[in-house]
Amino acid sequence: MGHSAAVWDYRAATEITKDWNGIDKIVLRNPRGASARVSLHGGQVTSWRNEQGEELLFTSSKAIFKPPKALRGGIPICFPQFGNCGSLEQHGFARNKIWIIDENPPPLSPNDSHGKSFIDLLLKPSEEDLKCWPHSFEFRLRVSLAADGSLTLISRIRNVNGKPFSFSFAYHTYLSVSDISEVRIEGLETLDYLDNLCQKERFTEQGDAKTFESEVDQVYLSTPNVVAVLDHEKKRTYVIRKEGLPDVVVWNPWEKKSKSMADFGDDEYKQMLCVDGAAIEKPVTLKPGEEWTGRLELSVVASTLSSEHFDLQASSGF
Repeated sequence: MGHSAAVWDYRAATEITKDWNGIDKIVLRNPRGASARVSLHGGQVTSWRNEQGEELLFTSSKAIFKPPKALRGGIPICFPQFGNCGSLEQHGFARNKIWIIDENPPPLSPNDSHGKSFIDLLLKPSEEDLKCWPHSFEFRLRVSLAADGSLTLISRIRNVNGKPFSFSFAYHTYLSVSDISEVRIEGLETLDYLDNLCQKERFTEQGDAKTFESEVDQVYLSTPNVVAVLDHEKKRTYVIRKEGLPDVVVWNPWEKKSKSMADFGDDEYKQMLCVDGAAIEKPVTLKPGEEWTGRLELSVVASTLSSEHFDLQASSGF
């Protein structure tokens, strides 16, 4: 008997090449032609394409592809600090470090490898990191691309220190959209949020769905495990499923701030929206030996103007 065609070799679907800075990047592919790219610079997903080859993540045309500058686009990982809410550099140091491929990661459940192409990355603090943030940790990241084209990121952070430490975290996900004025988010209705444009003052979302007509920088609290971003012009919906990430950050710089950012085009705010699974308001605290897991799954479904075909309050189905 020959080999079954159903046997999926994830290693054959994983290619390691170098970018123009000589830093390794990993290309994941699925049998239908979808793909994702992950850079060892920051452990950052820099591309996610569907089976038609359409790019689903936004990257600025003015992005600076040179370490230690974080890339403006894709999915930067914010750890151990989100934003400027602590003593570290903006969004922490993980997105600016060179990660390594984890050749022998601790096992995840079989559901997290069957039929998928995936890569496991590892970050440990350098001597320099320990000077500015004196806590020993192991940060393991698995990025996987499923047969249906969905993209999953699983972060596992372990305290290998002799004392507890706390951190905040976000998957700073830049979604590509056709026109920000034609986009809405469902799943955040009636929730409280902190408005970073108003000194983190707390408000309650009033609308039926989140729409956009000016700069937005908000942290939604106690969010459901499923949030949807509807792009009317493209007739598609990004479905964001998450675990261990109680907050959702929504960010668009709009016109004025776009013009002040050197690595962002003046009009590019129209083609992007950041919707981040995050743990910010209540930092995660790990005792020695403890491990935290934060999981994000991104998928795309065809959408009509109504999103009744999927239940935002349903279980995330992991």
